[in-house]
Amino acid sequence: MADKSPTETYGDFIAAMSGMPVPETAQHHAKRCVLDWFAAAVPGSVLPPATLLPDAVPEDLDRGRARLIPSGRFATARAAALINGAGSHTVEFDDIYRDGLYHPGVAVIPAALALAEETGADGALFLRAVIAGYEVSNRIAAAVNPAHYDYWHTTATIGYFGGTASSSVLLGLTASEAAHALASAGTMAAGLQQAFRAEAMSKPLHAGRASEGGVLAARMAKAGITGALDILEGAAGFGAAMSRDVDWEAAVEGLGSDWTIERTTQKNHAACGHVHAAVDAVREIVTANNLTAESIRRIEAGSYQKSLEICGNADPKTAFEAKFSLPYCLGAVIATGAVRIAAFSPEALADPMIRDIAAKVEHTVDPECDAAFPRRRSAKVTIETADGQRFSHYARTRKGDPDLPLSDAELDEKFFELTGGVLGTAAKPLRDALWRIDALASLSDLPFGEIAAKSAAE
Repeated sequence: MADKSPTETYGDFIAAMSGMPVPETAQHHAKRCVLDWFAAAVPGSVLPPATLLPDAVPEDLDRGRARLIPSGRFATARAAALINGAGSHTVEFDDIYRDGLYHPGVAVIPAALALAEETGADGALFLRAVIAGYEVSNRIAAAVNPAHYDYWHTTATIGYFGGTASSSVLLGLTASEAAHALASAGTMAAGLQQAFRAEAMSKPLHAGRASEGGVLAARMAKAGITGALDILEGAAGFGAAMSRDVDWEAAVEGLGSDWTIERTTQKNHAACGHVHAAVDAVREIVTANNLTAESIRRIEAGSYQKSLEICGNADPKTAFEAKFSLPYCLGAVIATGAVRIAAFSPEALADPMIRDIAAKVEHTVDPECDAAFPRRRSAKVTIETADGQRFSHYARTRKGDPDLPLSDAELDEKFFELTGGVLGTAAKPLRDALWRIDALASLSDLPFGEIAAKSAAE
């Protein structure tokens, strides 16, 4: 290792972030991430657990300068980070850093938003804080995975570092303080995969807690509380305990010159990312060959091992389980043409056509897809028809991944689709403000509270 620990190297980067040159491309991608985060947060925040969390922390509501989404209700920064973070990870439409098996936005952005509102920061500093959170946590996520993902939910664990980095920029921490904040985050970080292998509200809570924990870690460091600066690479540190053979030199390589935020995946389907490539492949086959649900006899879906482990449930009983069911999602895209939020409504869950198609899916591990994971999320699908025809498609990546990204216009469409049911026609002012967020004098100028009030009156 170099003279400095990786934690200290990250601390130097965080402290310099407010004034260092950041390319326009990175700043534009940060705006895309913020817009996409709101697209997931607005519909997720009117569902449990976000709707239940205010009852769990009543002393932190109706005071402070941070706001809950979409109501605009005031809260302390930690409560806002917790509740907004949980809400943004609920409908399974939040962004992904593919190389790290990680959802950065739901941990980084709620912390940054809460502290930006609390401190009166402008939009330009907020955007830099978001970038810092992505850059630090994306690198740690890529370094510890895929081994880390055997048991740990990366968004819960690595999310602590992301929330801490963004919070540290907004609190103006020195390099030493930022390093100690990350060190504290490293020993607080947790979140088990078992929490989302069954019906539970724990998975979105992982995001909320990581964001809240980041706010706390940065505040503690500013107050003078220190952490173990070798928390990542130490003999009993994060890497040794929660991964294997981590290359910490590689984890800091390119910091400040190679902007990982530019390689963010924005989801095109409202389900676990491990089903997306198969959904894309099926839609391609059905569209290209004008297939109907009634004409399909059998579907062979080959993907990677983690896809089968996490999304192999062929008979989901709840919306949560259905989002983690590759057979169900293939049934939904064939029966309805899309895997959006409506695909997990009570009516869709009871749709006999979706269930009939799902029962015809054989989900297996394809060696080529498995070997490419996690750098590529791919799937090979073959559909056999009732008259014996076979149609195949190899989705080498997912729509929305950095090598097949959603355009800005497609992100706009996604934003309006997801927020429209909550905000109605008043969603447009929020969209407009988000695209020019770097020009805002204060994050309090974001109009989501006023928009919610206007929508309720319509």
